[in-house]
Amino acid sequence: MRQTEDPRIRVGISMGDPSGIGPEIIVKALEDPTHYEDMVPVIFGDPAVITRALRVVGSRASIRPVASAVEASGHPGTLEMVVTSEVRTPPPFGEVRPESGEAAVKAIMGVVEAAKRGDISVINTGPINKEAVRKAGYPFPGHTEMLAELFGVKRVLTMFIVGDLRVFFLTRHHPLKKAIDLITVDAVYEGIEQSVAYLHDLGFPHPTLAVAALNPHAGENGLIGTEEKEVLMPAVERAQQDGLPVVGPIPADAVFYQAKTGRYTAVLSLYHDQGHIATKTLDFHGTVSVTLGLPTVRTSVDHGTAFDIAGQGIADTHGQSEALRVAKELGRLLAAKG
Repeated sequence: MRQTEDPRIRVGISMGDPSGIGPEIIVKALEDPTHYEDMVPVIFGDPAVITRALRVVGSRASIRPVASAVEASGHPGTLEMVVTSEVRTPPPFGEVRPESGEAAVKAIMGVVEAAKRGDISVINTGPINKEAVRKAGYPFPGHTEMLAELFGVKRVLTMFIVGDLRVFFLTRHHPLKKAIDLITVDAVYEGIEQSVAYLHDLGFPHPTLAVAALNPHAGENGLIGTEEKEVLMPAVERAQQDGLPVVGPIPADAVFYQAKTGRYTAVLSLYHDQGHIATKTLDFHGTVSVTLGLPTVRTSVDHGTAFDIAGQGIADTHGQSEALRVAKELGRLLAAKG
């Protein structure tokens, strides 16, 4: 990060889709002064959108535009922001609009460029609408894929944090049938290798990673599917032979509970819903998504734009506060590692 006298972690926050709840949960979460104790939050987005969000949640905070994140001073009650787009009238709440997708992408591009310059050390992203992004002319299937392309990174890994449960994802935004086809011995081995490396980076010197099974009861030795015998077990055995601390495959109806209660440090989930159901059932609003493998860490809430309640000021801010807390902790950890 570019050198400043302020030792606090600078977090760049992209506002998300203007028609959704992203802007309002961001400004509402930043009403908590404890977020400023070890962090300088800087919003990237549109002043008109953030002004409307302040009205929606009834906040008296003021907006202070800054030319770059390094100029932000981080005082409660003042929302400092880098302007990435400007409109006279924000788009309507609850509608899929290309202009909303355009504004959301510009905010993301802004935080990426700031991270590349070293102006911020961690990225926090507000929720976007994939359809609006597509209507704006961008082909990205999701936030993670967009960030990977903007940073020029080929492989990234998603991790969810909810309380003491940590879940990595081998595959993300694929139809289930295609996701199963992507579960190969090499892919699982690489997922194990990456997950263990990131656990070390995150401060776990002696982790144990559990690989979730694909089929009921981990396949019952081939009676209920053969993927465990043909793919997962060979990948796990190969990783163990290479000294990686991994076990499995463990039946998916047990492994997440076992990890939550401390038997395993983290779980490698094989497909999107397998891990999402476990974490969101545990705490829907409090699950934090972390993207690893980028030049900087990115955190976000694990929910969407919630068009049905956008603009009503009733959106739960617990997840956004947790995402900021995790961003600050990971930023501090990575800064200490140099």
